[in-house]
Amino acid sequence: MVRGKIQMRRIENVTNRQVTFSKRRNGVLKKAYELSVLCDAEVAVIIFSQKGRLYEFSSNDMRTTIQRYHKHAREGQANKFEIEQHVQQMKHENANMAKKIELLEHSQRKLLGHDLSSCSVEELQEIDSQLERSLRRIVARKSQLSTEQIRQLKEKEKILLEENAMLSEKCGAKPSQPSLKETVAATLCSQGSLQDSEVETELIIGLPEIRC
Repeated sequence: MVRGKIQMRRIENVTNRQVTFSKRRNGVLKKAYELSVLCDAEVAVIIFSQKGRLYEFSSNDMRTTIQRYHKHAREGQANKFEIEQHVQQMKHENANMAKKIELLEHSQRKLLGHDLSSCSVEELQEIDSQLERSLRRIVARKSQLSTEQIRQLKEKEKILLEENAMLSEKCGAKPSQPSLKETVAATLCSQGSLQDSEVETELIIGLPEIRC
C-alpha cells in the first residue's frame, strides 16, 4: 500500500505556531549537540524566529565555523567554475573533432572514386596527385618488406647450413658417394685414355711401299 506524502504548510494559529516552534527548535538544537558529541563533528546551527530572535548552537567557535563555511563555499564555487569551463572546452573540442572526421570521411570517399560529380578540375588533379603519392609509398614499402624478407631468408639459410655441417661433423658422416651419372662419365673417360695408349704410331721416311 503506497502512502501519500504528507503536505506541510504554515500553521495558521499563532499560539500553536509558537508552541511548535519552541518544541522543534529545542529538538534541532539537541540533535545538533548529540551529533557533535557522538560523531566528533563540527556542528553549527543558527535559527531566527519569526520575530527575529536568534537561537544558535556551535560545537566550536561560531565565527571560526562560519569562516570555514565561507572558505569551502568559495572553493566550491571556484571548482564549479573550473568544471564548467572544462566541460565547455571539451564540447568545443568534440565539435571540432566531429568536423574533422566528417571532412576526412568525405575526402576518403572521393579517393575511393565516389561523389566525384561535384569536384572541379583542380580538385580532381589534387586527388590524382594524392593517389600517385600513395602508390609510390606503397611500392616503396613493398620493396622494403621484400628486401627484408630476402635478408631474413638468407640468414636462416646460413644458420641451417651451419647447423647441418655441425650435425654432420658430430655424426662422423662420410663424404657423399658419386652419383651414377658421374661414375659412368668417369668410366668413359678412362676407357678413352686406355684406347689412345694402345694405338701404335710409326714414322716412315721416303716413298711408301707398294705391297702386292
